[in-house]
Amino acid sequence: MAAAILVTTLVTYSVSAASSVADDAYPSPFIPTLTPCELDDGIRLSPVRKEVYDDGHIFDISHQYHPDMPSWGSDDGLGQFLRLPASMKNGSLANNSEMKMPTHTGTHVDAPGHVYDHYFDAGFDVDTLDLRVLNGPALLVDVPRDKNITAEVMKSLHIPRGVRRVLFRTLNTDRRLMWKKQFDTSYVGFMKDGAQWLKDNTDIQLVGIDYLSVAAYDDLIPSHLVFLESREIILVEGLKLEDIEAGIYNVHCLPLRLLGAEGSPIRCILIK
Repeated sequence: MAAAILVTTLVTYSVSAASSVADDAYPSPFIPTLTPCELDDGIRLSPVRKEVYDDGHIFDISHQYHPDMPSWGSDDGLGQFLRLPASMKNGSLANNSEMKMPTHTGTHVDAPGHVYDHYFDAGFDVDTLDLRVLNGPALLVDVPRDKNITAEVMKSLHIPRGVRRVLFRTLNTDRRLMWKKQFDTSYVGFMKDGAQWLKDNTDIQLVGIDYLSVAAYDDLIPSHLVFLESREIILVEGLKLEDIEAGIYNVHCLPLRLLGAEGSPIRCILIK
C-alpha cells in the first residue's frame, strides 16, 4: 500500500558567479535524452537499457521510476521527483541530483511498521527485514484472472509446503496497470481470507504482486494486518512480471537501508 503523496515545492534558483545550482535541469516531465554523446575521438555513445540479460536467464522485475508512473491515490501519476541543485551546465564541478517521493512508490517493500504503529515506534523498519527471505528460490504463479486472491483462489493454486517465496501474477499485468499514469482502485489483490489462508496453510514468507498493493482495495488494511502481524512475512509490491514464464527462479530483492522507514523502493531480479 502506498503512502500519501508528498508535494514537493521546487524553488527556482538564480545562477550567478557565486552560485551554480539549477533545479530546471530536469524538465517536467523528465525524459532522458536519446541524443548520443560524442567523445573527442569521434566515438558516439548512447546508453543501453535492458529488461532481460544473459540470453533470458536474468530478468529485471522492478519498474523504472518516472513522473508518469502510478502513485497511490493520484490521477496525475508520481509527478516530478528529481531535481538537480548542482549542474555542470551551470558551473558545478559535478551533477548532483536530489530525489523526493513516497517510500511506497513503484517496486517497493513493506515493513511491519506500515500498518502497526507499535511496530513503527519499536523500530521494525525496512533495515530490519531479513535478507534471507528477500533472496532465494521463488515460485512465479499465475492467478485466475477473474477474481481477487481469496482463500478459494489460494487453495486452487496448490502451492506445496516448503515454498517460501511466491510472486503472484494477476490481471494487473495483463491490464498493464503499472504502466498507466492514473491510480486504479480496481486492481487485483488479496482479500483478508486469502491472506489468512496463506498464513495458516503455507510456508510462504515473501509475497510479491504486480501492483502498488498486495491487498485488494476493498480489503486494504485487513489484509495487510494479517500479513504483517507476525513480522515473518515480507510484502514486495509493484513487480514487473510481463513476458516471464511461470515457474521456479531465484529472486533477489534489495531495499534501501532507510532507518525508521516503513517502506522502501527496491530493486528485484529473477535468475532462471
